[in-house]
Amino acid sequence: MRAISLAITILVFWLILSGHYTPFLVAIGVISVLAVVALSIRMGVLDAEGHPVHLLPAAVTYVPWLLWEILKSAWSVSKAILSPRLPISPTMTVVTASQRTNAGLATYANSITLTPGTITVGVRGNEFTVHALVREGADDVESGGMDQRVRQFEGGA
Repeated sequence: MRAISLAITILVFWLILSGHYTPFLVAIGVISVLAVVALSIRMGVLDAEGHPVHLLPAAVTYVPWLLWEILKSAWSVSKAILSPRLPISPTMTVVTASQRTNAGLATYANSITLTPGTITVGVRGNEFTVHALVREGADDVESGGMDQRVRQFEGGA
């Protein structure tokens, strides 16, 4: 089932990006997709981590939440940078991630980094070292809200 899902996903993505729908190009696209799926199966990467279709329902709520967090943080960072006083207070902090899978840990670390004003600069097991442009950014990461949302996203409580 994952192979069919992967093939459909890749083909639709390719068709959207291509914009060319002549029979020859579509046929070449289908052949390429089948080759990629066959190689994925042969390499053993077509698993729950390689093609996490089980996360799709959770992504419906997580992605908009993350986009909202990115927008809020971008506004905050923009105000700090454009202020004549330049009210920044660079801060390093260490947070413990509660995710159970490597994909969950990577999602959490990347979510921190995608949010303007914070960046994951180090990972040791389930502890992340995070740099924040302002103390409030570090406080937000330390509060555990994003950790909880990523844990829900990966299927935890």
